[in-house]
Amino acid sequence: MAGGGGGAKADEPQPHPPKEQLPNISYCITSPPPWPEAILLGFQHYLVMLGTTVLIPTALVPQMGGGNKEKAQVIQTLLFVSGLNTLLQSTFGTRLPAVIGGSYTFVPTTISIILAGRFSDNLDPVEKFKRIMRAIQGAMIVASTLQIVLGFSGLWRNVTRFLSPLSAVPLVSLVGFGLYELGFPGVAKCVEIGLPELVILLFVSQYMPHVIKKGKHVFDRFAVIFAIVIVWIYAHLLTVGGAYNGAAPKTQVTCRTDRAGLIDAAPWIRVPYPFQWGAPSFDAGEAFAMMMASFVALVESTGAFIAVSRYASATPMPPSVLSRGVGWQGVAILFSGLFGTVNGSSVSVENAGLLALTRVGSRRVVQISAGFMIFFSILAPIIAALYCLFFAYVGAGGLSFLQFCNLNSFRTKFILGFSIFIGLSVPQYFNEYTAINGYGPVHTGARWFNDIVNVPFSSEAFVAGVVAYFLDTTLHKKDSSIRKDRGKHWWDKFKSFKSDTRSEEFYSLPFNLNKYFPSV
Repeated sequence: MAGGGGGAKADEPQPHPPKEQLPNISYCITSPPPWPEAILLGFQHYLVMLGTTVLIPTALVPQMGGGNKEKAQVIQTLLFVSGLNTLLQSTFGTRLPAVIGGSYTFVPTTISIILAGRFSDNLDPVEKFKRIMRAIQGAMIVASTLQIVLGFSGLWRNVTRFLSPLSAVPLVSLVGFGLYELGFPGVAKCVEIGLPELVILLFVSQYMPHVIKKGKHVFDRFAVIFAIVIVWIYAHLLTVGGAYNGAAPKTQVTCRTDRAGLIDAAPWIRVPYPFQWGAPSFDAGEAFAMMMASFVALVESTGAFIAVSRYASATPMPPSVLSRGVGWQGVAILFSGLFGTVNGSSVSVENAGLLALTRVGSRRVVQISAGFMIFFSILAPIIAALYCLFFAYVGAGGLSFLQFCNLNSFRTKFILGFSIFIGLSVPQYFNEYTAINGYGPVHTGARWFNDIVNVPFSSEAFVAGVVAYFLDTTLHKKDSSIRKDRGKHWWDKFKSFKSDTRSEEFYSLPFNLNKYFPSV
């Protein structure tokens, strides 16, 4: 028949049926593994988030005038605040196994504050560091109010109730795939160490469980620990063997295991506390710029929350639960400002990918990892890295929502293709322009205004998510068949606890607190 619209015969292969909850998960959000295994899995989550926790302060603190001592203190503070925020989010927020850590989204705005001319008169580098830190704290405290208000007032619930599987695909996919510049380009900075780690991680997690059947779950659940231990020993042997003695300074800092300077500089016992750098200072322009970064992080974290709920084998989140989580993420940014972490907070994409790698989406495991963050922040920091596999998993998690959409619809194809293309193309232009010229396409005398425009258009997930959401909610929406094409009929079943009891099991608050956060 013309157009290929004939029905399938009984003996023909049938398409895979859509799954509201991801199958083949060993431990879902409410089913914790045994305590010994849970502790090891929690430590593995700690190792994964440690990379971003170290990289961001390592890049920013020297520009602020700080040395190794200040860098170690900032890393310890960021670890402590991340552990605290992860506990709050997993207990009172979305209740998902989501790690809340540092975010690259806030880095451009932070750099603009660092480069502000009013700090150039400081000759003492430590005093300059503290002045800049206090300015970043002030901007972060003001910016936190955006997510707190949108989340706890229910305004973000009103936005996300129009979100469908179709508009979620570009958003969630580019939350993972959009971080491609942090994948292999980061590996290539020390390719003789990074590439073997990537290969070992891939081999141990994907091939070893099929080669050695008896220890299947050991290899797929603890592949990160295996890879880090093996490659760390290998890197240390290269270091002590003199492989980098004649290398360039940049190569030595990247590849050697004895050049971070953090262990020696970190105090053995130090408890971070609010306003440890002094009273925050406030600037209206910088606060508005940081609020825009906070809004971009809000959109990206919405996609990351959706990915986490999928890999935890939970039902789709009711909009009220997502809004509640956004409110607690605003509190997380507030704590970042109060303690002085030099960076805002959002959902850790790499840890979301680790849920998929291990097939363990237990809430308890992530809460244990939060305990490791707080414990090691009081003692001393160490380093770990490599996120290629995790970003790929999160991106693929976004594509999995296509199972709820009608892929034979030209409307679906247009929205998917256009939003993903624009989501990759526009940020590519902004990022290339910035790399070549040292500033973004919008370049005026007001740095804060430049950031308000340049930061959102440099985020792949933000651009793709906004475009897909706009097209999906406005394009031919009055047609009665469109609702099923979008996959909206699947998600509407989980819009509140009353409509599906499984949602209450996964997302209900402890201590009878649901009455303060109504689900409708």
